[in-house]
Amino acid sequence: MKIDVEYLEFMWPMRHFLITCGNIEGKSNIIAISFCMPVSKEPPLVACAIGKKAYSCKLIESTKEFIINVPPKELKPQIYYCGFHSGSQVDKFKETGLTPQPARKVKAPIIDECVAYMECKVRQEIEAGDKRLFIGEVIEAYADKALVKRERNVKYAKGDFPKKIYGTRFREVQD
Repeated sequence: MKIDVEYLEFMWPMRHFLITCGNIEGKSNIIAISFCMPVSKEPPLVACAIGKKAYSCKLIESTKEFIINVPPKELKPQIYYCGFHSGSQVDKFKETGLTPQPARKVKAPIIDECVAYMECKVRQEIEAGDKRLFIGEVIEAYADKALVKRERNVKYAKGDFPKKIYGTRFREVQD
């Protein structure tokens, strides 16, 4: 017998990303997301879904750029902090101890403690329910040298973060 389930239930665990936006000289922010994926190899495009009410959504709409920072597993506490707090109310770099560094081509900062980076320019925005889907062209991508040379093996942060954010809409299973 098949029963109804929450549609997201079987998409976990998902990899978590820390998206940075804004600019390093002024107001910048970090948002934790899992809804991020490649959508084209040529040109190199990625899509990230961000809540329309999120502070980061407004920053990305304004600057038309963002960075996908790939965090190692050790940053899980910082990922959760960035997912549960608004950058309009707190400085997430200060509160998490994460280190902003200048990116190569965009004004948003990278997170020094992450292991890989994709600097993106927004090419398209799509309304998607309660999210705005930002499709960004990857204009620069780089990672820790040891990681690229396979001298370092990194476990990427993954887990149930989105489930905790969205709550549960599961029905009780009746036997």
